[in-house]
Amino acid sequence: MKSFLNISDLSSVELRSIIDSARSRKISRKNLNKSAPDQDKPFEGKSLIMIFEKPSTRTRISFDIAVKQLGGSTIILNPTGIHYGKGDETIKDTAKVLSEYADIVMIRTDAHKNLVEFKKNSSIPVINGLSEQSHPCQIMSDILTFEEIKGNISKKTITWIGDGNNNMCNSLIEAAAKFDFNLKIGCPVKYKPNKKIIKWAQKNNANIKIFGKPKDAVVNSDCIMTDKWVSMNDKVNKKAKKKSLKNYQVNKKLMSFAKSDAIFMHCLPVGRGEEVTDEVIDGKQSVVWTQALNRVHAQKSIINWCLT
Repeated sequence: MKSFLNISDLSSVELRSIIDSARSRKISRKNLNKSAPDQDKPFEGKSLIMIFEKPSTRTRISFDIAVKQLGGSTIILNPTGIHYGKGDETIKDTAKVLSEYADIVMIRTDAHKNLVEFKKNSSIPVINGLSEQSHPCQIMSDILTFEEIKGNISKKTITWIGDGNNNMCNSLIEAAAKFDFNLKIGCPVKYKPNKKIIKWAQKNNANIKIFGKPKDAVVNSDCIMTDKWVSMNDKVNKKAKKKSLKNYQVNKKLMSFAKSDAIFMHCLPVGRGEEVTDEVIDGKQSVVWTQALNRVHAQKSIINWCLT
């Protein structure tokens, strides 16, 4: 049984197969309606349970559409409406029960430990829809998007601007090692990547450089990425964090230091006027809406990989 909790858990070969399969399935759907099933319906007669501990737009909708396109069905659960780690029933017991009902589970959580606990006691695959530690589904869709536009990501240069110690940056660091691309991170000293994940990256021969000045980080980059300065349930002084990151806004001037054909990515939702200007996110270099669409195709491939 295979689960998908972190990019670092999979081999480069497995990750490449997921991306290639996602691209192939997307191409094969060219003339189909958005919710029409794929011709082979590999998930027909099967179901995915989704547990949302956090609000969601793209994760909820993209997984639902992904499963419909695969020919299956979804069941959406909110922790406030079920016995889930609230004292009435442990996560262990919930995992055992849901394993009897469905074929696979996706969890979007505030605590990565909940994913680990659920997987430990589940007899069906578990997918990480987001945790405070990592956001692997998003990064897989980002790689799919990059390669559709710019070709193979190997040896290309990606720049991350902003908070270097969040779930997106963590998964991007793992992906840099697995997909062999250069990663430059522009962030304040206070928001440098976690030492543990940097140590993992060094051990796995990832080419990562950290810069204090955003301009230095974006020079000669093929892609600029960022995220909201204050994420959902981010337990920090929001005003102070935004002040620390105010010089790390992605704007037209910053983009001008990257390659002329560089693209801009953002996982959404966006803090317009904070981490990025309207001019950039709505401009010709922005591919954020394709990223959102590709969540569907990447997640279809992840589901298939888990069940193969």
